[in-house]
Amino acid sequence: MGQFVQLQSADGFNFPAYVAQPIGAPSGGLVVLQEIFGVNSHIRSVADGYAADGYFVVAPSTFHRVKAGVDLGYTEADMGEGFGLKTAVEALPEPGVMPDIQAAVDHAAQAGKVGILGYCWGGLLTWRSACALNGLSAAVPFYGGGITGGADAHRTPKVPVMAHFADQDQWIPMDTVDAFRKDQPGVQLHVYPAHHGFNCDQRGSYNEAAAKLARERTLAFLAQHLG
Repeated sequence: MGQFVQLQSADGFNFPAYVAQPIGAPSGGLVVLQEIFGVNSHIRSVADGYAADGYFVVAPSTFHRVKAGVDLGYTEADMGEGFGLKTAVEALPEPGVMPDIQAAVDHAAQAGKVGILGYCWGGLLTWRSACALNGLSAAVPFYGGGITGGADAHRTPKVPVMAHFADQDQWIPMDTVDAFRKDQPGVQLHVYPAHHGFNCDQRGSYNEAAAKLARERTLAFLAQHLG
């Protein structure tokens, strides 16, 4: 079990992050980026899980600049609130929430090389981080909405990237995933027979087989680049 700590961005903004530590010496640092539901029980359990695998894990609250203490579930009402909060963060003046993620990366660096992974909106932020932030050695976005379209699709990653998508994702059309694969040949891209959110065991779209395979691939990728 981890605990919340306070981190500070380069602009002086203070925000909470959930930190989970491994037993024994860490294999490296890992930043885990939330969905649109906050650093909720699922994201905390993800952080705890990767800590059990040997990583020093930092899960920053990327909503804190617009609302404190967000911890949502997965009902329709929760989804509506989460979308609204995501929209508010995306509307912040540049660089928006990126300095907070950089602070999380810097905090995780006490454990060695740092990787970053995220889910849904956190997947998009993971991709942006791989292209813009310093101090990373690997990035793994899971079904990041927005990665495959618009300006984000044409960013250039500074570190190795493994991306996970689902072929029945109503938010990320497969034709855009195919185009992204062609435009970004350096990205290790995997597609699963699943729906959006397949990694989250609190959602109806949870797919145990896809989640297990994606996690195995992610751990191997992290070991390769953070070891």
